[in-house]
This record gives sequence, C-alpha cells and structure tokens, in this order.
Amino acid sequence: MTALPPLRVGIVHYLNSWPLAWGLWQGVGGGGVVSTDLPPATIAARLADRSLDVGLVPTIELARIPGGRRVGDLGIAAVEEVRSVLLVSRRPLAEVRSVAVDENSRTSVALLRLLLAARGLDPSFAPAAPPVEEMLAAHDAALLIGDPALSVDRDRVHALDLAAAWRELTGLPFVFAAWAAAPGGDRPGVAELLAASHAAGVRELPRIVAEAAAEARLPEPVLRDYFTRHIRYTLGPDELAGLAEFHRRALAHGLIDALPPL
Repeated sequence: MTALPPLRVGIVHYLNSWPLAWGLWQGVGGGGVVSTDLPPATIAARLADRSLDVGLVPTIELARIPGGRRVGDLGIAAVEEVRSVLLVSRRPLAEVRSVAVDENSRTSVALLRLLLAARGLDPSFAPAAPPVEEMLAAHDAALLIGDPALSVDRDRVHALDLAAAWRELTGLPFVFAAWAAAPGGDRPGVAELLAASHAAGVRELPRIVAEAAAEARLPEPVLRDYFTRHIRYTLGPDELAGLAEFHRRALAHGLIDALPPL
C-alpha cells in the first residue's frame, strides 16, 4: 500500500495560537507532519490552492475556501473580552471617519464592519500595519490584532474590544479562527492529531506563558490570564452558534457569497 505524503499544516505564530500549535512544534505526528508558520490570510490562500492540507484560518475564510471545511472542535474564540483584537482611536467612535486595518486577519476586518454597521457607522477602511502611532497619524482609528493589541496603552486611546462588542450585540461568543482542511486534507486522524497538539499545549502552559512573555515583553500574569480567561480553545455549542451568526450576518452584508458547510 502506498504511504500517504506528509500532512502539510499551516500554523499562525500569534501568541493566541501557541497552545493549539505547541504539540505540532514539538513533533507530534512525527515525520508524517510538515508544519509551517504563516500569516492567517496566507494559510487561507494556500488551502484554497491546495498547497496546504490543514491550517488555522480566520473564520470568514471558511466561507471562501472552495471545498474547504472546518475540522475538529478546536479554534480561537472569546466569550467576553478577547484583548487582542481592538479598535483604537484618539476620538469617540461616532467621530471616526477612516480606519487603518491590519488585513492579516480578515475575520477581524469583517467583524469590525458588522459591528460598525450595527451602530450606523460606515467609515472608510485602508490597509496599514503597526506601529499604532503611524496608523493613527494617517487615520482616525486603527484595528489592531494579535500581539500589538495586547501591548497597546489603553489609557492613551479609546479602545473597543471587538469580542466584547459582539457579545453585547448578539449575546454569543465570537470565533476568530478555526482549523480547516482543504479538499482531501481532512484525512483520518487529523482531528485527533490537532487535539493531541492542543493537549500538549495545555500540559506545558507554564512554559508557553514564560516563553510568550519573553517574546512579547509582557508580564507573565498578563499572558497567563490571556490564555486561560480570555481565549477559549474548544468550540462548543455556544461558540458554534456564534460562528453561525457571524456567517449569517456576513452574508447579509455581502461580505461572503454563501454560507460555509456545517
């Protein structure tokens, strides 16, 4: 019998993905897995062209990858505040006319559009990248995702936590990212492999906290709180209801062309 080629897995290196990816980085799956650290949007593109088999993708992309589907029951969700996805500005939200957006996370950009539309706001969006000072020099507000959002000084800006705003709007958690498979990539055992990787991350969380704190130059208690209180990695019924509501609203606003498969 011909052996299957190695499973090609795309991993996001943002701090919030470390507990999910930890086992893969440590060699779970052995030579049967080849993992690569990539930006979220790149992972989605490479699943679409089938140069990756499995990847952690922004959830908006679940509706855009031809033939792709969510795999397993793990992802990156927030029940209340997420802290790492923020709209920051130096003026009240109602006065914002232009937003600089880091488009590495297309889900966060789509979520921001939905949240602003629900408040009757329709500012212009322009691609930009941190540092936040440069983003705010040219625009009224800036969408920060990942590590830059965790480091922002909230005492100096207006800050809207997008997960908290979604909870206020819908009463549901928000799912930012999920494991997805390209057609043919969802082989037997893939969900179990991803679960084993996360289990390794849970076991070694103190080490993850220490290394993440050193890399991000943030206090360990801040990272421990972030990993254990602000992020939820298992997607249960409430998280899946929040995901379905996000896709329903995205379709209604023309951000996707069709709902993804269940």
